[in-house]
Amino acid sequence: MTPNTFETRCLRLPAVTKVVQWEGTSVFKVGGKMFALGGGFAARSGGYMFKVSNMAYAMLIEHGLARPAPYLARAKWVQLVGNNALSDAELTSYLAQAHALVAAKLTRKSRKALGLE
Repeated sequence: MTPNTFETRCLRLPAVTKVVQWEGTSVFKVGGKMFALGGGFAARSGGYMFKVSNMAYAMLIEHGLARPAPYLARAKWVQLVGNNALSDAELTSYLAQAHALVAAKLTRKSRKALGLE
């Protein structure tokens, strides 16, 4: 998936904002909480980074498609071994799951304010 497509797929999700920080890294957030990183630091150190479930974390790493994301692994984030490690459809699905995982941790009031409930 190209960086432009990655950004477009992230921004299509509900209530997403993009901030550029950490050496030009595009940080995608929902309710002020990160769910995906692309470009900048993420690109220089490998591939896209995003939050995953415990099962997806183990599976992606075991199959060699991703590695624990630097600084974020303890929170179950992965970094793809390359931007094309997954098909566009698979990566789009993982991004939607990352968004949902982070949005679920927001307060009910925040989710309601963002139109997520």
